[in-house]
Amino acid sequence: MFEELLAALARANVRFVVVGGLAVVIQGHPRLTADVDLVIDLESSNVRRAIDALLARGLRPLLPVNAHDFADEAKRREWVESRNLTVFSMRDERNPLLTVDLFAVEPMPFEPLWSRSDRVTLGDQTIHVASIADLIAMKRAAARPQDAADIAELEAIARLRHDS
Repeated sequence: MFEELLAALARANVRFVVVGGLAVVIQGHPRLTADVDLVIDLESSNVRRAIDALLARGLRPLLPVNAHDFADEAKRREWVESRNLTVFSMRDERNPLLTVDLFAVEPMPFEPLWSRSDRVTLGDQTIHVASIADLIAMKRAAARPQDAADIAELEAIARLRHDS
């Protein structure tokens, strides 16, 4: 389910980095996660490619808006400021358990996040997954109860990788 979605974004040449719970799982800590959190390059043509790929896979915005408006920087900024939007969520109409959250504001600058990310092969596609250090930084900033547990697991994985 997640693999097909991420591969579709990669085939569409969308620049994105997987973050959040799915990135924690990919980095080596098995746990449940309810959504796919993505930091995408917010350059408008990249956002349009992402929205087109998600719409083609049957995802629709949870907000009553035109999904393509997310590619408009001014509209996105208005949503952030007036609606306190942090992520733009889209849900699969056929599978309501599949939700994709696109960060409306980068939790850290995209280019460094992209360059430090780990590359993972899914079928014939390569996707970018946030590095353990960046995941820990984002989870410290979010400071939710699940984030503390994820940080402990990610630090243990980092130590194991360093010792190997």
